[in-house]
Amino acid sequence: MMFETLKPQILSITTNTKKTTDERLLAICKLLESSIDYYNWVGFYFRNGNKEELILGPYVGEPTDHTIIPFGKGICGQVAVSNENFVVPDVSAQDNYIACSITVKAEIVIPIFVNGKNIGQIDIDSNTPDPFSEKDVHFLEFVCNEVAKIL
Repeated sequence: MMFETLKPQILSITTNTKKTTDERLLAICKLLESSIDYYNWVGFYFRNGNKEELILGPYVGEPTDHTIIPFGKGICGQVAVSNENFVVPDVSAQDNYIACSITVKAEIVIPIFVNGKNIGQIDIDSNTPDPFSEKDVHFLEFVCNEVAKIL
């Protein structure tokens, strides 16, 4: 139910043309981080031009050293290559995981497609073990589809 109440707020943010794209993306990060207890770090990564790497966009949460992530490295880098959602219930069980904080227990990454191309992703870290469900996946796919419309 919580996700259904957030959808109109997401639409309100994405359709607010008085704000820049980055301001709207940051507003989405703030909304998600403040509305969902187990979303402890919320941010966007985008393909860095033609380079095989992701660059950090707007985010909310603890500062991160991971401002550039090569394709294939970590969860985000793997999503950049696979073009598929990646839900990690326990980050300690992942071999190819880039630790951002010792408090992070789980991660979910959903790609953003524009004209069929993977141009970025939303990345969410949680300090709660195994918090993500199919409802999170479907809601974040909705968010990414709306974000794709403003990119």
